Amino acid sequence: MIATKLNTFAGLSLILDRVAEQRDAADWVRAKATAHDARYLLLDAAGDAFLHSQEEALRWLDAGERERLLPDASWSMLGILDGRPHFMLLLDQDHDVAALETALAARRMGLREAGLLLPADEAGLFAYAKGLAHWQRETRFCARCGAPLQLVSSGHRAQCTNSDCGRLHFPRTDAAIIVIVEYQGACLLGRQAGWPPGRYSTLAGFVEPGESLEDAVRREVAEEAGVIVGDAHYHSSQPWPMPASLMVGFTATALSPTIRLRDGELEDARWFTPQQIIDSLADGSLKTPTRLSVSYQLLSHWLQQRAGLDLDAWVAH
Repeated sequence: MIATKLNTFAGLSLILDRVAEQRDAADWVRAKATAHDARYLLLDAAGDAFLHSQEEALRWLDAGERERLLPDASWSMLGILDGRPHFMLLLDQDHDVAALETALAARRMGLREAGLLLPADEAGLFAYAKGLAHWQRETRFCARCGAPLQLVSSGHRAQCTNSDCGRLHFPRTDAAIIVIVEYQGACLLGRQAGWPPGRYSTLAGFVEPGESLEDAVRREVAEEAGVIVGDAHYHSSQPWPMPASLMVGFTATALSPTIRLRDGELEDARWFTPQQIIDSLADGSLKTPTRLSVSYQLLSHWLQQRAGLDLDAWVAH
């Protein structure tokens, strides 16, 4: 199946050229970094971005502001968008973020909140930068020999400083499946104990070594809900850099409706028909996953396909 619309944070490749082939061209990258039209996305030590204080938009720095306010801050190239070079500017614990907020007339915001407010291109750039920044912070020593690492390739690689090793480390993304399972006109939703009352979502879990995505779907659904899945089909994917995941969405068909909670991940799991979902949304007993997530899009697509229902309209009630 094909997604009817792009997931949040997805589709960045439609507008952004990551210029991966130029990342090692130091002179070219340096020229882009000092160009008058260069833009810098500013992230604090926690990975929150700076937004305009009175606008739902990122507060980009230009090259002059970067040189004046943050000449020593670490930067990495993100790519070329609308002909303009875009970079990430990463702060550390020693930077006075409160003073920067005042100087830039800005406020800080995390990705979960900002993803619902920012334009799609800026939300995608924020997610990209946050994922890259997390990897840079967490990948500081060589996994082979333990020596310190040095960032290279415009921030997209880390090289061991031990001349006898020299191993290159690459940004890591952890694949996870997320699936809407159907059986005879009903879909399977579950909830975890710590979620808000009434919140149900599609099932998800990380892919294990030596496992295909489809096998991960079958294993996770069986482990969490005891439901045996047959066919599984790709739907869409979503970068989820919180901190470093890629959510791979699937639709699947169960072989039987029997539910047996097995691994303690879920507090409850149920089959919902389209009408039960709409009725439960109307009376407030059911809350959907956040619109930010591919889980919401899976549920929205299923309702549209099975019953011609617009989830957005019912959630807005």
